[in-house]
Amino acid sequence: MRILVVEDEHRIANTIKKGLTDERYAVDVSYDGTTGFDLASTEDYDLLVLDLLLPGMDGITICKKLRESNVHTPILILTAKGLIRDKIEGLDSGADDYLTKPFSFEELLARIRALTRRPKDFVSNRLEAGDLTLDSKTYEVKRKGKSIILSSREFSLLEYLMRNKGKVVTKNEIINHVWNYDADILPNTVEVYIKNIRSKIDAPFKGDKTLISTVRGFGYKLTYV
Repeated sequence: MRILVVEDEHRIANTIKKGLTDERYAVDVSYDGTTGFDLASTEDYDLLVLDLLLPGMDGITICKKLRESNVHTPILILTAKGLIRDKIEGLDSGADDYLTKPFSFEELLARIRALTRRPKDFVSNRLEAGDLTLDSKTYEVKRKGKSIILSSREFSLLEYLMRNKGKVVTKNEIINHVWNYDADILPNTVEVYIKNIRSKIDAPFKGDKTLISTVRGFGYKLTYV
C-alpha cells in the first residue's frame, strides 16, 4: 500500500516514514501543504497522514479541497491540536480519523490498518485467489497450505495484484502503488519482480493453474478461477 505523509516537522515525518517502511508500506513525504495537496490530488494513494499546521496550505484546507475535487483517499489527521472543537473541525472538513500528538506508533499503525480496510476492496487482512492466500497483517503467503517466503517488495507487489485480482494492471500502476514517488524505477524492474514472484507461487506448483499472466501490451493479471 502507498501512503502520503504531509508533515512539516522533519523529525516526525522521517520517523513515521521509517516506521511505515519497516512495516512494508511505500511512503512519500511532503514537508509543506501546497506540495502535499498537489501530490494527494494527482497521485494514487491508499492513505493520507496529514498535519494541520502546515506552511503553504493548512490541513483543513487540504481536506476540503480534496473532497471538493472528489478525491476520496482516507485521511488521518495527525496534529498537536487536541481540543474537541479542533477534532470536530477536522472531521467535518472531510478527514476520516484524528490522532493527537504525542502519539504511539503502534496506535498510528492500528488506525492506518483500520482506515485501509474501510474501502470495499479492502474488507479483510486476508486475501484469497484460488488456493493462494495472503495475510497483510502477519505477512504470511501460502499456496495449497504451503508457506511461501517473499521479500518485502515482492510481498507488496503480490498484495497489489491480489487486491486487483481479475483486473489487468499496468507496469506504471504497479510502480505507483508499490514504490515511493521519488523511486527511480524502470518498467523492466517490474518484470524482474514478477518473474521472481512467479518462481515462488507458480513454478513450484506444476500441474496447477498459473496465477499470474502477462497481458501483452497492457500489463499483468492475477487470475484465480
